[in-house]
Amino acid sequence: MSTGELLDIQPEELQFPFELRKQISCSLQLSNKTDNYVAFKVKTTNPKKYCVRPNSGVVLPRATCDVIVTMQAQKEAPSDMQCKDKFLLQSVIASPGTTTKDINPEMFSREAGHNVEECKLRVLYVTPPGPPSPVREGSDEDSSPDSVSENGHSNVTEFTAASRNFNGRDEPIGAATFETTALVSKVTEERNLAIDQQRRLQQELELLRRQVSRNRGGISFMYVFLVAVIGFILGYFLKRT
Repeated sequence: MSTGELLDIQPEELQFPFELRKQISCSLQLSNKTDNYVAFKVKTTNPKKYCVRPNSGVVLPRATCDVIVTMQAQKEAPSDMQCKDKFLLQSVIASPGTTTKDINPEMFSREAGHNVEECKLRVLYVTPPGPPSPVREGSDEDSSPDSVSENGHSNVTEFTAASRNFNGRDEPIGAATFETTALVSKVTEERNLAIDQQRRLQQELELLRRQVSRNRGGISFMYVFLVAVIGFILGYFLKRT
């Protein structure tokens, strides 16, 4: 951290994870240590190469402000990965209520009698973080002498075939296949049980239909039988009379 009387600047170096043909950004945090308004301005020795947002502003009393510095995409990398670019951050006490629109070059002029605080920041190129290293799978048995053929060469063909079988799932392997088989068996059993229950319901429904049909047929026969008996009795009495 670079510490002045007006502002604390963090970090004290601009570090860029250098990559070709890619814009790279880093940030600065400016902390106002005073109870005054502090105006700041950022300058660089290579303005065409960098974009600073904001390049000037006002930090309120006991407040902080973030400045983003973006390096334009580079077509070539320096042979020694050293950068000679530098930044200069100027700060000065401003009047209460000062805004960014009120900032002008005269505020940072010592000739005008202003007490200007300056902090120089250098630029560093750092190596970008690489991808995580692959984790080797398998146990120590994979690296045992059994994995080497008798002629001293590794069994590349056998290893490739085994990998294809594993990726293609040509053959059941281990506990995963056992769990899959058990799941399929369970689903099949539940399906057969559901079919049996459906058949039983159909049989019970058919039986119920037959009983209803019989009951209806019985009522009609009894009705006809009673009518016939009554008619016979009436005819008998009529003949006697």
